[in-house]
Amino acid sequence: MDEIDVAGLVERLGSDEDAVRKMAAFKLQSNIGDPSFVDAFISEGGLPKLRFLTLKATGNTLAYSLTSLSRLLDVDKGWDHLNEDVVERVVELVVTHPLVNILRGAMAILGAIVAHQHSSTGPDQPSAFGFRALKPAIAIYPQFLEMLVSRLSSADHALCANALQLINALMRDATSNSGETEWPKLIKKLQELGVIKAVYTLMRSTALQDLAHPLLEFQALTKVLLRKWRDITVDLHKPEHRRALKGIHLASNPEKSSGSLDDGEDSKDKKHNPEKWRRLGFETETPSWEFEETGYLGMMDLTDYVRKHEDMFQRLLLEQSNSPPRTRCPVARASLAVTSILYDLFEVDKSDLDDAKSYRALETRSSYDKIFKPLILQWSRLHLAGLQAFFRLWKATGAEREDFLKLVDLVRVLLEAVIAGAKREKNIQEVEDEMQEYDLERLRQLQMELFELTYEDTWGQHLRQVRDELSHEALQFMKEQRIRCLLQGAWFSGNSAQTTDGDQVNQQDQKNTSVSSFRYVKLSNNRRFLHYADFDYKGDQDPGLDSLQEKLDLGLVSSVASNISTTTPPSTGSSSSTVQPQSTTKITIHGYHPSSSPKHTRNPSKSTTASKTTNNRKQETPLLVLHPSTHSQASEWLDGLLMLLGQQPLTSETKKLTQLVSDYGLKIRLLNVRFDEQGIEGEGQVPEVPSREGLDEEYWYDMGGA
Repeated sequence: MDEIDVAGLVERLGSDEDAVRKMAAFKLQSNIGDPSFVDAFISEGGLPKLRFLTLKATGNTLAYSLTSLSRLLDVDKGWDHLNEDVVERVVELVVTHPLVNILRGAMAILGAIVAHQHSSTGPDQPSAFGFRALKPAIAIYPQFLEMLVSRLSSADHALCANALQLINALMRDATSNSGETEWPKLIKKLQELGVIKAVYTLMRSTALQDLAHPLLEFQALTKVLLRKWRDITVDLHKPEHRRALKGIHLASNPEKSSGSLDDGEDSKDKKHNPEKWRRLGFETETPSWEFEETGYLGMMDLTDYVRKHEDMFQRLLLEQSNSPPRTRCPVARASLAVTSILYDLFEVDKSDLDDAKSYRALETRSSYDKIFKPLILQWSRLHLAGLQAFFRLWKATGAEREDFLKLVDLVRVLLEAVIAGAKREKNIQEVEDEMQEYDLERLRQLQMELFELTYEDTWGQHLRQVRDELSHEALQFMKEQRIRCLLQGAWFSGNSAQTTDGDQVNQQDQKNTSVSSFRYVKLSNNRRFLHYADFDYKGDQDPGLDSLQEKLDLGLVSSVASNISTTTPPSTGSSSSTVQPQSTTKITIHGYHPSSSPKHTRNPSKSTTASKTTNNRKQETPLLVLHPSTHSQASEWLDGLLMLLGQQPLTSETKKLTQLVSDYGLKIRLLNVRFDEQGIEGEGQVPEVPSREGLDEEYWYDMGGA
């Protein structure tokens, strides 16, 4: 203060020389932010002179004066000298002046006026602050809003920020202080002038850092608008609501026999059209109550879809008119469901406190992708893309009326996957294409993964316990299944004859198999012996146990070895991978000579342990060699023998099936689904398995792609 001659500065502001006034205004803008200087400036009578310069000055003097006045208003001073002439002058500058340094100050002043919360009482002041204070001047310069929106495309980031701050102030004042019919007019006008497109471009651009605060405020105001539209109750006594609903009906191309069209509730028309509204996808013939959850926002989205895509809407209804009522997709309900999903996805009900946290997060550039959601500005296109995805999934799944809520959940997963995971720079066209290309199988898999994660978060410890139990049950199930493959018996390749069993035990076997081509092996019913015999050819019927002359006591078995791959074989498009005839793939059952083995026990696994202990210094010998003809057969017999001996399975096929059974068991428990519940006639009855009549061996049951 001691360094600045406030009285001299005020005197120079009123000088007749333009150069003196310019230097005084330049110095003023540098010091006007100091509260102590402001008090001295006002006491010396500086406000009238500053107002005069604002009204009459030109060039840099005008730019410095506007900047000084805007900074004075920022410290909440000078409001009593702000009259209608000043407002009109500043609006004129915004509309007509090309210089950026003048436009910055002018827009800053208007932003402060609109955002000011107190009404003025002076006879020479505007009738009110807020948007109302600008209306007289805008009436003189009607192109004001158009010029304001055009400034958002300026290369000067500071000017863009000031313009967007003024637009934010206009929107906030309109939604807070205007009547129910007034604020939608301003919003509609701004949208028609292209404010959404301009802000969307800025939010995705590299200039985001310079415009972060006003852009975040615009995003928050967009949520405010969506909330206000959602909170408006659809009332058919209101002309605009009645017209909107009537427009949807007219766009559906109703039959000429429908009679005259009413406003949606006429009882006479209902007699002529008993399904007037259900035909369009409403649940009842009183559609107004179905907008209860989404409010007027849901009606706006549905009306926008019907108006912009009337041909698509009519074609869809025409196609569905030839389908049974239960299979028709309820278009209106689907539209309302997509609106509700988008509303939840963008967290429109997020509180102002959370938005304040976002402001603090702007300090780090890395958080921009998390904070800014430019796709919310493309609400209409997202709604259309979501609705088209709903129609596509309805057709792909063959859904019926009772499946509506299931389809809603599926579409919710789709929108969350595509929209929530989209980066800030991602274009709306890319989002639409991704929604269109998302196939049903991939979506189902994602849905189940999210389902499991949800339960994992809620019931983590209990879910892990259930998963462990199911894994054990699945292993026992696969053990029984593999052993039953052994009980059923199987043919093996004649390559068995190429391998001797190497001792007195199999010398006769070698002699008998030297010219044979096939070997048939089967586990005895008591699961203690492997019966087998060699044949020159396969008979029409599998041999019984009585015709299998040789047998192997499993109590003699010490180990089972194989050169079978433990990884998944390449897919060949059939249910099993065939091993080539010249393949050396084999399963070798090792054990000890009967004369040196201990007395057999009834349990093969216990006998094996005892045999190992007693004969730990004796050499193992091959007791039986099997050459499986397919990879599946190799997996069944190798793992079946191992699990019969109390060991763990080795092949990937068995492990995959075990995991599959465990996963399906978990999913069924999560869904709490039983076959004797809904969908099956006769409680407690097992579902009928489709017949294989007319099918050959190329057809099989696909267990989830196993």
